[in-house]
Amino acid sequence: MRAAVLHGREDLRLESVPLEAPEPGGLIVRMDTALTCGTDLKVWRRGYHAAMIHLPGILGHEGAGVVAQLGEGAVSDSAPGLRVGDRVVVANSAPCASCRPCGRGQENLCDDLKFLNGTYAEYLRVPARFVRCNTWRVPGTLPLDAAALTEPLACVVHGLRETPVRPGDRALVIGLGPVGLLWVALLKNAGAEVHGAGRHAPRLEAARRLGAQVIEADLPGAWVAETASRGHFDLVVEATGRIETWNLALNLVAKGGAVNLFGGPPKGTHASFDTNHLHYRQVTLKSPFHHRPESFRASLDLLARGVVPSEPFLTDTRRLEELPEVFRGMAAAPSGVKTRIKMV
Repeated sequence: MRAAVLHGREDLRLESVPLEAPEPGGLIVRMDTALTCGTDLKVWRRGYHAAMIHLPGILGHEGAGVVAQLGEGAVSDSAPGLRVGDRVVVANSAPCASCRPCGRGQENLCDDLKFLNGTYAEYLRVPARFVRCNTWRVPGTLPLDAAALTEPLACVVHGLRETPVRPGDRALVIGLGPVGLLWVALLKNAGAEVHGAGRHAPRLEAARRLGAQVIEADLPGAWVAETASRGHFDLVVEATGRIETWNLALNLVAKGGAVNLFGGPPKGTHASFDTNHLHYRQVTLKSPFHHRPESFRASLDLLARGVVPSEPFLTDTRRLEELPEVFRGMAAAPSGVKTRIKMV
């Protein structure tokens, strides 16, 4: 099969690789669509990710396709009665269901959380644990390219559950990349008045289409200056992973409000906060990570019901053989939102 294999830093090659038979309890998915992602871009730039991929390895973790082959004894609790020909989306992680975090409903923090990469390929080999707990049948009315959005949306579903808003609350999303835009969509659906701070014209326009009041600014300090006249926010979502915006987010939240530190910062970095401000204004700080099987299911349902439209997010379509060029373009000028990578 054809696959995009990462060999090292910015070294992504389209290769012909053997497709192994499914393991007992596993399955093979014929991929229809995979989506570009900021996490994949970071892995491409760095040339590694200790938890997600072993080099050389097939990159990609957002996608959807059709079951091509079932391994012996394959059983799915998340998609009972799974058959060859079923349209599916497979989560990029699978918890163990037996450790203490799993028992507490925190499967995203599982002590033995397994990750799955490999969607940038004609076929995806899915291990048994993923089949059992985190493979989901795509509703018939939902296109497969839209279903590929399930994984990033599931992270935002989990994040919103950690810092819920009420109708009429004022919310600010800092960073209007794909994940920030998904935050805008869910916050609008929850009835919040949404403001979005970011840059790059296509992403700003997507935020407007989703119902946000847009703040265009390049520097975190400019975001603070621009938002100061608008008052404080009941929820501030930091969706860039930049430490300077972590430090500034606390200045933008209202009394009794919450700051959701959603963007993943670099390893070894540190943030500092005004402790007096934090305590006497009774501010809640949360830093949600990843997603749970239940949030994955809820995400797929939101997409199927049209609560989150796919059109503002899927801004380009390219072929698998063009993927190295797509990554180089993303690194040079991140202007679009997400690119569909079609296998045929």
